[in-house]
Amino acid sequence: MTENLSARSRIVHEALRSAGLSGEIITLPDAASTAALAAAALGVEVGAIANSLVFWSDGAPLLVMTSGAHRVDTAGLASRLGRESIIRATPEQVREATGQAIGGVAPTGHPAPLPTVIDEALAAFEEIWAAGGTPHTVFPLTFDELVRLTGGTVTAVD
Repeated sequence: MTENLSARSRIVHEALRSAGLSGEIITLPDAASTAALAAAALGVEVGAIANSLVFWSDGAPLLVMTSGAHRVDTAGLASRLGRESIIRATPEQVREATGQAIGGVAPTGHPAPLPTVIDEALAAFEEIWAAGGTPHTVFPLTFDELVRLTGGTVTAVD
């Protein structure tokens, strides 16, 4: 099944298997680079989409896995995490930190592990969907699997 995946998605697939996750990466016919597009393509609530957003915080990348129904309150999140600031990473910073392009950033498969924050609202969904390394690929997992996969800190992000 992985032979039809891009090189980036194959890296994500291998990271999922190494973590003991069995969700399969699927390729969507159209790009799902936003939570609304992904939800529509999958027939799920937008809140069940785990957006992977890369920020720059205190001189280093920070991955925020947020519900597609939320916007990240960067000032509030910085305060909750005890950080000086959190700002959107540039496309170049995103690519350097993750090896993936904006709109397709997976929660895993990066050149090095990233500090990760996970939106507590994602726990309300039995199944959530995350990007699989490209804007055309996604995979299902549970909230607990996402926390285990990323080693993330669970908190409110909005």
